[in-house]
Amino acid sequence: MSEVKSVDHTVKAAVDKAMNEWFKLHPDVQATLAARPDDYSPITSHSRWKSLRYALAGWLYMLKYGKNTRIQAVFSILVFVLGWWLGLDPITWSILILTITINWAAEFINGAVEAAINLASPDIHPMARVGKDVAAATSLLAALASAVIGALLLLPPFLERVGPWLVGLFVR
Repeated sequence: MSEVKSVDHTVKAAVDKAMNEWFKLHPDVQATLAARPDDYSPITSHSRWKSLRYALAGWLYMLKYGKNTRIQAVFSILVFVLGWWLGLDPITWSILILTITINWAAEFINGAVEAAINLASPDIHPMARVGKDVAAATSLLAALASAVIGALLLLPPFLERVGPWLVGLFVR
């Protein structure tokens, strides 16, 4: 494990040296790059397994406390089941998976922004409300786009598969 840290340190030192030699960075950029996360965060993980556990904890937190996240989980499962039943091609699967992932990411970012605002502004403040509302709008936009994309991708093969059966119900 110490060999990996040594390699990481060596690579980081080489990148830092190259950056200083090749680019003359603006002082604002230098100040940002000088801020080390370990100096400001009580929870900085140097273990990939711990990082994975933290990410899983965040996902489970959202499922436990975010009712929209639970609704999103149900719809994600339904889309996967429907896609499997329809026998979608790999390109359609790729688009659906990317769309679902972006929707989940928007919901997670919304939750993170709301948690940070709650921490930074425990009292009701107009700008805190704006921040939370804008973050929520991000999730809404992703959900609406996902619904449109899902309909465009799933509705034609669904109607092709069940259309004759539906017509048979009404025409005798």
